[in-house]
Amino acid sequence: MVYRFRIILDAHEDVIRDIEIEQTATMEDFHNAITQAYGFGGQEMASFYTSNDMWEQKEEIVLFDMGLEESLTRVMNETILEDVVSEKETKLIYIYDFLTMWTFLVELAEIAEPEHGMIYPNLMFAHGEIPDEAPDKEFVAKGDDEEGDEEEFGLDAEDYDSLDFDENWN
Repeated sequence: MVYRFRIILDAHEDVIRDIEIEQTATMEDFHNAITQAYGFGGQEMASFYTSNDMWEQKEEIVLFDMGLEESLTRVMNETILEDVVSEKETKLIYIYDFLTMWTFLVELAEIAEPEHGMIYPNLMFAHGEIPDEAPDKEFVAKGDDEEGDEEEFGLDAEDYDSLDFDENWN
């Protein structure tokens, strides 16, 4: 079977690529297809994240095992696409280059029969030009609002005199 994906750059302007790839391909094969479709060199770090319908990041699938500790994190070259994506689990988030944070929303659009003679992966559709720089992102932790902490703990961040600590503790 062939998975047909729509990959959208998370930006103000629509930058879309539709890619079809065999369900038995690795996540690294999919990573390579995306970087090629968007014109990236492919040499930067990247990760896929499983996602729910609200586009919240869940499990990470990394490009390289950094070997820092015994980990259960999946690695792209060891993970098969059909083990991550299905008719029920259709959404992924793809981050390319952790310094610039190119962020893509990836959704399985269709599962189809492979076409005889077609070479996969296949770029089916391209719309929009990728900007020169990654779009700015505002990262806010869940439930993180500036006034919430002050209200919860009765603190005023501007009133240093009432805070109970020695500022010359070192």
